Amino acid sequence: MNSDDRLLTIGQFAALHGINKKTLMWYDEIGLFRPAAVNPDNGYRCYNYHQSPILETILLLRELDVPLSEIQNFMKDRSAESMKSLLQERLSDLDTQLMHLGAVRKTLQNHVQNMDTLLSMDLSRIDVVEKPERALVTVEIDRTTSFEKEVELITAETARYGLGRLHEASYGSMIPVSSLLAGDFDDYTRLFIEIPFLTQEKGLHIQPGGRYIRAFHKGSWDGLPGRYRAILDFARRHDLTPWGFSCEKGLNETVIDRIDDYIVQIEVPVRLGASGAGHTLTLPA
Repeated sequence: MNSDDRLLTIGQFAALHGINKKTLMWYDEIGLFRPAAVNPDNGYRCYNYHQSPILETILLLRELDVPLSEIQNFMKDRSAESMKSLLQERLSDLDTQLMHLGAVRKTLQNHVQNMDTLLSMDLSRIDVVEKPERALVTVEIDRTTSFEKEVELITAETARYGLGRLHEASYGSMIPVSSLLAGDFDDYTRLFIEIPFLTQEKGLHIQPGGRYIRAFHKGSWDGLPGRYRAILDFARRHDLTPWGFSCEKGLNETVIDRIDDYIVQIEVPVRLGASGAGHTLTLPA
C-alpha cells in the first residue's frame, strides 16, 4: 500500500506535528480541520499524509497570531492569493514588532551603559570622547515654560513618533553654547528626546558626530554653573572650541531617592581651536 494512503491515529498525527491530540480534536469540533476518516466502530479519528501541509499552514498562521476567524475563512477558500494576503499582513506586523524590539534593545543597552558609567565614573574627571551622529526630537522651551507645559510637550512628541512609553527613549535638556560662553548657564532652550529607531528625518535636530567634552555633576541643579565653568576652562586649556548645544541627561533616576544623589551627564561638542593645527588630543580608552 502506498504510504501516502496510510492512515495515522490521532496520537501519531499529533506527535508527527509536535502538538497535543486535544488540539486536533478541538480543530475538528470547530470545523477548522477535519480528520481524513473516523472509525465507525469506535469513533477514533484518523489522518493521512496529504493533510500534513494543510495542518502545518494552520499551525503557522496560529503562531503568527492570525485570528481564528481569519484562519477559518481562509480554510473555506484556500488560494495562493488569499495566502499571500495573510502572509503580507503578518510580515508587516512582524516588521513593526522587530523595529520595536530593536528600539527596546538599544534602550536596554543605553541603561546598561549608564549603570556601567555609574559604577566606574570619577565625578571629578572631564574627558573628551568621540560620538557618532544621532538624530534628536526637540521641543523649544524658555525660562517661562512651566514644568507642566514641558511634560505636555514631551508627551505630544512621544505620541507623534509612536513611542509607547518614555522608557523607550533617553531624554534631557539643551543649552546653546553661545549662552554658556556668555556666562548664562540657565538658558535652557530645548528639551530633547533620543528615540532609538529614528533616522535622519525632516524636522529632527541632528547632533553631529565628533569630539565632545564629557563631564558629570552630582547633586542639585544649583551646582551646574560651576561645572560648566570647569568645562569651559578645560576647553581653553586644551585649545578646544565649544560649539552647538550642550546636552544634559540624568543617569541614575531609577536607582536614587534623593536629589543630592542625582547625577547629570553633560556633553558639549568641541572643535580644535585656531592654534590647534597638527595638535592631537588623546581620547580616553
